[in-house]
Amino acid sequence: MRTMVGIFAGVVLLAVAAIAGTIAFDSPKPPPPLASVSAPFQAVDFSDLPPLLHDTARDGADLAYRRYAGNPDRVAVLIHGSAGSASSMHAVAKALAAAGATVIVPDVRGHGRSGPQGDIAYIGQLEDDLDDLMSSLERTHRARETTLVGFSSGGGFALRIAGGRLGQRFSRYILLAPYLRHDAPNARVGTGSGGWVSVAVPRIVALLLVNRLGVTAFDGLPVLAFGLPAGNPDHLVPTYSYRLLMNFQPDDDYLGDLRRTARPIMAMDGADDELFLADKLQGALAAGKPGIRVDIVPSVGHIGLTTTPAGTAAIVRAWSSRF
Repeated sequence: MRTMVGIFAGVVLLAVAAIAGTIAFDSPKPPPPLASVSAPFQAVDFSDLPPLLHDTARDGADLAYRRYAGNPDRVAVLIHGSAGSASSMHAVAKALAAAGATVIVPDVRGHGRSGPQGDIAYIGQLEDDLDDLMSSLERTHRARETTLVGFSSGGGFALRIAGGRLGQRFSRYILLAPYLRHDAPNARVGTGSGGWVSVAVPRIVALLLVNRLGVTAFDGLPVLAFGLPAGNPDHLVPTYSYRLLMNFQPDDDYLGDLRRTARPIMAMDGADDELFLADKLQGALAAGKPGIRVDIVPSVGHIGLTTTPAGTAAIVRAWSSRF
């Protein structure tokens, strides 16, 4: 019996040591710069970028956002993609404002000028921040219609909002080339989203295990690294912590988010998306919400959906329609 207990204790100690070592040392390695993500922004005119405004979150943090003037009764809130900031949605915001929307684009906490880059304090803080921003906006004017528009990882986050406790805060949802899960039907499995991201899978698995035991002290460690341009001239976010990753995406059961969505929701992608499989998006979403509208924009890539005239025009048409 003592021998068996000793063997069991040894196995447990080895397992604990392996998990601890993985958490401590398995940092993500940055992939090579991905031109398909950075190059399309060179064609965007940022000379008329509106100034940053600021909102105070419930924890006292000063969070940044940009506002594009339009009809105060029709508000579109845009959520940028991974590693980005509000300015990366500039072309979409201008197009929607020209079509009549008042557009609000936050630097999601952990990005841009909203808090330390690449991290948040706890999983769920991004929902709290969005709730606080909407409450601040509603203190001056409550819009008749509010549309939450999320791109890429921001599209996954918009789906998380739609199926979560804040689902009723918005009139409807538009998901642009949404990240759903690493193994969703529209994912390019095993490619790190087409080479955009490097994932520290062992560290993520180890943190999942210790989180289930109630240990969250290591959730600020990086688990993703992005293929940013050399020198990072746009001050993008190079890495994500575990808690930022887990919050800036749908719930693990993204189909459950879809089923819980009570407001109108649609999605779109560019047919030439380099990061996701556009032709699989309809099936990926219909499994949770049969009949969901999915628009595919011809001859447009992932970033091009938010930067090219064809992409932004398709977004405006979707926003202007009733779905």
